[in-house]
Amino acid sequence: MRIRGIPLRIHPSWFVILGLATVAFQQQYSQQLAAEGSGAAFWALGLLTALLLFVSVLLHELGHSLVAIRQGVQVRSITLFLLGGVASVERECPTALGSLMVAAAGPLVSLLLAVALLASGHSVSHASPLLGAMVNELGGLNLILALFNLLPGLPLDGGLILKALVWQFTGSQRKGVEVATASGRLLSLMAIGLGVLLLLRGAGVGGVWLMLLGWFGLGAARNQTQLMALQTVLRQLKVRDAAQRRFRVLEADARLRELSRLRLQDRGGLPDWLLVTRQGRWLGFITDAPLQQLPVQRWDEERIGDHLQPLAQLPQIREDAPLWQAVLQLDQPDTNRLLVIGPAGLPSGTLERPELAERVLEKLGVRLPQAILEAARRQGIYPLGMGLAPVARSIESSGEA
Repeated sequence: MRIRGIPLRIHPSWFVILGLATVAFQQQYSQQLAAEGSGAAFWALGLLTALLLFVSVLLHELGHSLVAIRQGVQVRSITLFLLGGVASVERECPTALGSLMVAAAGPLVSLLLAVALLASGHSVSHASPLLGAMVNELGGLNLILALFNLLPGLPLDGGLILKALVWQFTGSQRKGVEVATASGRLLSLMAIGLGVLLLLRGAGVGGVWLMLLGWFGLGAARNQTQLMALQTVLRQLKVRDAAQRRFRVLEADARLRELSRLRLQDRGGLPDWLLVTRQGRWLGFITDAPLQQLPVQRWDEERIGDHLQPLAQLPQIREDAPLWQAVLQLDQPDTNRLLVIGPAGLPSGTLERPELAERVLEKLGVRLPQAILEAARRQGIYPLGMGLAPVARSIESSGEA
């Protein structure tokens, strides 16, 4: 379904936690309210509590999402999964204040829900002890959800708030990410340590849950570290560091038959661009359209120079531009290759996604098997589906580019 145009998705792991929560709530209600209802009523109340708890999580994520939309950031989806919910956005807010507002919106929604539920719990209990118990339980859980998310470490909302505050006071988004990531790593290690201690003391479920949360937090901290390393590489590398030469040069006075001969030599992947010169002067480029439009008999009569298109029609980038700008240009529709322009304003090479990704991975100390790289070249895509475009957009929106 969609809520305000935002797709709502449910991960298969959500059904696991829904079942476990239902069982936990049913056992809790049957012990606390044994005289107030039957077994079937407790099971129904347990399931309803579990569902409403995730409605609360959904409202928490909607709080983030709607504020993000107000800040001009597109929300791709909201996904409910084992550990709660997560909103996926196309990019970060371009300002520290905007990021702070988006991060704080979720806990604020949970706090408001907690206050409303806890304030109405007493009156609802008079009408129905079972429903009153559920309202109080949901109020307490929303309060825990808000306070837990305010812990100052990524990927929690408190970590995002900490990042935004450091960003606001230092003027550096990167510094904010570093501080919040370090804080999140410390909190995760503390959660794992406390979970082990609780497990040794017999608190099985609580200990395992804390260890799971700590493991998830360490994974998020590792992802942030990798993201910062990727951003650094895309800032440092220039287009010329990854450029290749996927174009050939034809003389304007050559016949169309020469164009046909070159095309027969192309094997797989994107065909080379064919740039046209006359006595060393760049005139333009030629496509395969003349071969398709003219009969074969005229290929020996027509000249390449009669079918030129201006070089300006090809997507271009300066060779001294940072590599993240090339990523953004290659993310545009129908753009699979860039013409690299040298200092004198003349073509010096080309840049495609596979070569760009290979240079980035090489800088990071990662080498992929040649078969994977060749498959990416044939399809004109990033190897292993590398998501470089969101990283480049985060650099652009950070204001530190």
